[in-house]
Amino acid sequence: MTEPPIYLDCHATTPVDPRVVEAMLPFFTDYFGNPSSLHSYGWQAEAAIKKSRGTIANVINAQPEEIVFTSGATEANNLAIKGVAEAYFEHGKHIITIQTEHSAVLDPCRYLESLGFEVTYLPVDAEGLVKLSVLEQAIRPETILVSVMAANNEIGVLQPLAEIGALCQQHDVLFHTDAAQAIGKIPLDVQAMNIHLMSMTAHKVYGPKGIGALYVRRRQPRVNLAAQFHGGGHERGMRSGTLYPPQIVGFARAAELGVAEMGLEQKRLGELRSQLLTHLKQLPDIYLNGHPSQRLPGNLNVSFADVDGQSLLLGLQPVVALSSGSACSSASTAPSHVLKALGRSDRLAYASLRFGLGRFTTAEDIDRVGQAVVDTVRSLRAL
Repeated sequence: MTEPPIYLDCHATTPVDPRVVEAMLPFFTDYFGNPSSLHSYGWQAEAAIKKSRGTIANVINAQPEEIVFTSGATEANNLAIKGVAEAYFEHGKHIITIQTEHSAVLDPCRYLESLGFEVTYLPVDAEGLVKLSVLEQAIRPETILVSVMAANNEIGVLQPLAEIGALCQQHDVLFHTDAAQAIGKIPLDVQAMNIHLMSMTAHKVYGPKGIGALYVRRRQPRVNLAAQFHGGGHERGMRSGTLYPPQIVGFARAAELGVAEMGLEQKRLGELRSQLLTHLKQLPDIYLNGHPSQRLPGNLNVSFADVDGQSLLLGLQPVVALSSGSACSSASTAPSHVLKALGRSDRLAYASLRFGLGRFTTAEDIDRVGQAVVDTVRSLRAL
């Protein structure tokens, strides 16, 4: 039987941890009630949701009532950005974001531009970081929102959230961060970082797909949002729709495990990443994309000169499953907008690989993948 390829695409999605599955299973069969129902089945489901809401709130140092469940980070981003725009447009119609954001932020911003809002797309430096001085210069009296992602989905770069939050607080501007790639992997504290809105998802942290959340600050200041879904008034009117207890319980368990094991996992993944980079450095003319240390410990994004990117991916498919960029845009023929923002040429952007190491990656996996990449690149360059 053919051995399946090694999975190194953990920025696209992660397998559900068996411990998460175990927590979810009773809510498919035993505690299946609608949490809105006024009987024991509904009360059981509602109790589980209440507990899960508190668990997720604790992960980011928020209050349980500040957690609004959504279908994922894409919906959370849309609710945050469009919801603020609709609620605060009388205060101003200017939004600031950065060029390397996920399309789930960039596309809502472009949509708002079609409605008369103005959006400033800030550049990043050659290592993928936004400069605080450039951000401060972009803030105007009519600026209502700054949206900067916590961890980049392609190059893993960690933006300085606390510094950005302090800047927004100083200028009385709301701060939203897309933390889809960061939750359960790096410490997040919405109070210390002065974050007003935070988007999260479960499936990047070994939880189920189809469930996410938006943190919405209730005090100092209280953030108002215009709902984007209507019908039923669930989630305090911010997001209507019947809540799904199995997913919510799974999300909470996944986030809880991520935080509990974060220290050891960061160290382990950092060592595996160094091991992989050592293999790749056998090759000349390779380029690390993103900051060398201020990045997710399980992320490595590398461009290979004089190699066709598609041929490289195809050559590696029997050994490893990975991506050349964002999973959401992998079907696109355009070069990565993230790598272009770093100043990479089209040719290098096309010839890049995103390695997403995860909880179940082993040192043996890394040795196999590293050697396969070296052999494949050498073979392609010889052609």
